Amino acid sequence: MSEVIEIRVDIMSEKAAAATDNAIWFEEAFLAHHRTVYRVARSVLRDDALAEDVTQETFLKLYHHSNSILSEDMLKPWLIRVAINLAKNSIRGSIRANTREANYVKLTDDGSTRSAADEYEEKVAVKCIFDALNEIREPHRSCLILKQQGLSYKEIAESLDLNEASVGTFVARARQEFSRVYGAAQGGRL
Repeated sequence: MSEVIEIRVDIMSEKAAAATDNAIWFEEAFLAHHRTVYRVARSVLRDDALAEDVTQETFLKLYHHSNSILSEDMLKPWLIRVAINLAKNSIRGSIRANTREANYVKLTDDGSTRSAADEYEEKVAVKCIFDALNEIREPHRSCLILKQQGLSYKEIAESLDLNEASVGTFVARARQEFSRVYGAAQGGRL
């Protein structure tokens, strides 16, 4: 019985030692490369706060993927590549958000006042669109919505956990289905 306890204690102490070693390694990596990662992110983003966010996210990725770093020589290039990719993703996201916001402002700020009848017609049209979208089966509907929001096929595939080669087909089928359903609804209204 005491042998079993000793073996369990040995296993637990080995796990604790490994966790401690990993924590020490991570802290040393952070202290050694924090400034470099921040400077790389700052050079891409040209914004201190965003660069700090990207730096934090980079080290979070390191913490979660520390087993993918095979050698100490690969750590710094890995961190730099992750920081650059995260910074570029941040820029892409802000460009898309700004574009969507600008388009929304253009659509909603026409300078004229609308009548109650116009607002009612718009609400009916929006409801018709949502009803038509609800008729489209998944994942086609999600692919179409994300594509309309400006995401690339690769981003759609990653976010929905799909094969990138299938996304284009899903979007095309969703457009056809939407046209069929929406057209039928509009035909019934007229």
